[in-house]
Amino acid sequence: MANYVNKDNNFELAEPTSRTCPHCGVDARLLPVATPSFEELARARPSRTGVVFRCAACNEPRFVRVSVRNVTDERIELSSTLVEVERARIRFPLRHLPAPIARIFRETLDCYSADCYNAFAAMCRATLKAIARERGRNGKLFCHELFQGAVTVAELDAGTTRRIETILFGAEDGAAEISADEAAVLVEIIKDMLYEGYVRAAKLKAALKMRRFFAEEAAPTNVTPFLRRA
Repeated sequence: MANYVNKDNNFELAEPTSRTCPHCGVDARLLPVATPSFEELARARPSRTGVVFRCAACNEPRFVRVSVRNVTDERIELSSTLVEVERARIRFPLRHLPAPIARIFRETLDCYSADCYNAFAAMCRATLKAIARERGRNGKLFCHELFQGAVTVAELDAGTTRRIETILFGAEDGAAEISADEAAVLVEIIKDMLYEGYVRAAKLKAALKMRRFFAEEAAPTNVTPFLRRA
C-alpha cells in the first residue's frame, strides 16, 4: 500500500490512520490539512517529505515525515509508513510514586519518547538509584527483586535478560549503548518494576480504605430497639 500525490495536487491516503495524540491523549484519526506539492516533489525529488495532519479529537497539528518511493509524470508514490515528528508521551500514574522518584522517572519517559535511547538507559539507572535511596539499606535488593519479577512475568529469554540487567545494574565505567529494540523492552520492564513497587500497593491501600469507609457507613449505629409488650 502507498500514499500518492497526484498531478492535480490531490493527496490520496492509502487508508484511514489513527494515532494517539501527544496533546489530548486520544487515539484519533489523522486528517490531512497540508500536503506536499506535486510540482515541488517532481522538481526536487527528495528522499523524504512532510505532511501536516490535524487530530480529529482536539484539532492540534500533527507533523509526520514520509519517504518518497517513486516519481512519475502523473503522480508521486509515497510510503504508507508515517513517521511522527512529535510522539505521544508514555502514560504512567506518577502520582503514586514518591516525589523524588516521580521527577526522575518523568524525565526517563521523556527521553524514550524523544528517541534518545542512550539517555533513556542512563535515566533508568538513575531511577533505580532513587528507588534504592528511598528504600534505605535494602534498596538495592528491592530493585533486583523487582527486576527479577518483571523478567519472569515477561518470560524474557536469557540473552535479553542479561543485556537489560547489565544496562540497569552493570558497572559504572562507560555508558551502555542501547538499540531501539532493547529500549522498547527496557521501557516496559522499568514501568512494570515501578508499578509493582509502588503503584500496586498505593491502589490496593486506597481501595481498602474506601471499602472500610463504606462498610462503617453502612453499619447500624445508635439504633434504639423497639420494646415488645408482654
